[in-house]
Order: sequence, then C-alpha cells, then structure tokens
Amino acid sequence: MSEASEIVRIVAKGDGITADGRHVPYAAPGDALLPDGSLAPGPHHAVPPCRHFGTCGGCQLQHCDERSIARYVGERIAFAAQSQGVAIGELLAPHLSPPRSRRRCTLHALPTGGKPVIGFREAGSHRVVDMRECHILRPELFALVPALRALLARRRGRFAVDIELALTDQGVDCALANLPVEGLEDTEALLAFAQENRLARLTLDQGYGPEPVWEPEPVTVSLSGIPVGFPSGSFLQATADGEAALAGATREWLAGAGVIADLFAGLGTFSFPLAETAKVLAVEAARDAHLACKAAAGRSGRAVHAMHRDLFRNPLQPDELNRFDAVLLDPPRAGARDQVARLAESTVPRIAYVSCNPSSWARDAARLVDAGYRLERVRPVGQFVWSTHVELASLFVR
Repeated sequence: MSEASEIVRIVAKGDGITADGRHVPYAAPGDALLPDGSLAPGPHHAVPPCRHFGTCGGCQLQHCDERSIARYVGERIAFAAQSQGVAIGELLAPHLSPPRSRRRCTLHALPTGGKPVIGFREAGSHRVVDMRECHILRPELFALVPALRALLARRRGRFAVDIELALTDQGVDCALANLPVEGLEDTEALLAFAQENRLARLTLDQGYGPEPVWEPEPVTVSLSGIPVGFPSGSFLQATADGEAALAGATREWLAGAGVIADLFAGLGTFSFPLAETAKVLAVEAARDAHLACKAAAGRSGRAVHAMHRDLFRNPLQPDELNRFDAVLLDPPRAGARDQVARLAESTVPRIAYVSCNPSSWARDAARLVDAGYRLERVRPVGQFVWSTHVELASLFVR
C-alpha cells in the first residue's frame, strides 16, 4: 500500500471498509488507512466515552459519530433489500436511541480472583468484563451492579450466574439464573437485597424455571398507557423511545384499517396502540405473554382479542387473513417464512412488518414482492446505541 486509503463506510459487523474492500477494525467513515497500517481519524471519528470499549461486547461503534451510525443503520437495511432484489419505495430517516436509554439487559457474573466479576461478555469470548461504567444502560439498571457485586461477594465456591434486568412500571425486575440458594442464610440475604434495593421483583431460576421470591405488587409494563402484566423474561423493546418510533410508524401506516391482525404479538406492544382506532386480533404462542395480553385487554376495555396460536407450526391461512383490513407482524430474528408464504397468497391490502434482523426480513420481503406487494416505505431504528444491531418497521401494499 503506497498511499492512504479512505474508509468509505461501516460494514455489517462494525468494521470500516476501504473502497478496495479492506476491513479495518475501529475505523469510521472518512478515516484514512495509512501505508504503515495505522489509522488517521477523520471528521466522523469519535472518542469512545466508555473505558471498556474495545473489550466489552456490548458496543461496537463508540468510535463513530451519530451521523455515521445513522447512515450505517439505513445502509444495513438498504443493502439487505438490494441483495434480495427488493426495491424500497422510501427509506425514511433512522431513529437512534440516545445513550443510557436501554431498559433491559442480560449480564453475567463469575468469580475471578476470589471476587465476583459482573458485566457483558467480551466480544467473541466467554470472559466477562468487570463493568465499572456503562453508557448504554438506564441509570436505574446500572445502579444495581454494585449491589449485585456485594451480594455475590458473600458466596462461597464457584458460580456462573446470568442476570436479567428490566425496567418496569414498579422499578427494576431482577432475575437470577444458576445461583444456588441453600438454607435460611442464603434466602434471607436475597430478600434483604431485594428490599434494600427496592426491586419490583426478584426471580430465581435454579433449573426448574423462574420462581419469584420477592414481588410486593404485580409487575407491569405500560403499553400505550395500558398496564400489562410482565412475566419474568418476557420480550420488551430495548428502549421506550425505540418502541414509540416503531409503534408510531405502524399506527400511522395502518390508519383507517378497521380490523387488524397482530401476529407474534407478545404482550401487545403494537396491539394496544393499534386498538385506539381499530379492532385487533393479537396472536401469540408464548402462553404467559398471551395470558398477560388477554388480561390487560379485559381490564382496559381496548378492542384487543388475544389468541393463543403457534404461527410457526400453524400459521394463519389465506382465508383467515383475508378477513383483515391490515396485518402487522413482528417475528423473532429468524423471520416468519411459513406465515409470510400464507400472507403472500392472501389479499390483505396492507402489511406492516417489524423486524430485528434485516437479513431475514429481506428474504421475507422478497416473497411478498414476488406475490404482488410493493415495499412502500421503511423506518430504520437503532435502539441498541453503538451496536451493530438494527431494527426496522416496513410497509407493504398490495
């Protein structure tokens, strides 16, 4: 290499890439790759705010400014669609969640040198970063880390604890998995931990499923102003503003539809906003989420009918789908191949597809487009600040 090469964009896993295809870790668009292999920062190179960046697997893009991250989020979706031959009518400006806005996480705890280490795993490793600061988590979640460290410091022997934290209407919901609890002393220590930190709930899973050991009042999350019971470990959009961006887009696009099917509905993240102006069938396979949605719908009076059905094994058929003015689906990362195939055979006028995986979404989008749908618009959403994780809402019109 006899002259400097400019970094032109960020690729899927977070590396910068030059025009001739060389991948450069921790490079931002506009940086210069010098002949000796070093990197000269450009106008979009940022100073990472966190001391753990580069080791912790929680972030990949703290070295990039907001403008280049927004461009990356949009390009991930555009390139995924292009790879499947799908044309996007309008790619809207990305919504990016701000720092310290993530309201759920899974941390890990291991004893190292006789002391508990708590944090995210290192990238591509089982080693755990001993988290001393975090610029992505809500302060209420991060504030619990020192208390958890003190709790586990009393433990004898080895342990490998998974810690799920979620911010609910009542405060922090904390679920501990793989933590042996033997005898009165261990139990009292857990209860004292829950009380002193004013937890909304403390759940323990010792291999037989989650069991609440502390829950002063039923734990809920509010969806479109409706309190919905929150079963331990249930899916919750990563940030409140990201949820609002996705729900706002789908509600706008499906306005005027009188009857809507919400497939893979979960707790009703999209069902309850849509039910402000429409009747909604909320279809979900996870029984605890289905029951929580059903109970909340009954209490609220919103026109949400909850159906328990596994859409992977038993997708809604075209004759069932054709009864709806619009369909919304928000499947897991793998997408919804069989349900999308049935949608492609239907006459549903509008489909709003929410996804957390541009690759599986693009594959499903191609199936819909081949069947006569048009991908009218896409709203990119970067809920996981400084991460390569990308989400989106999209509208297909027949």
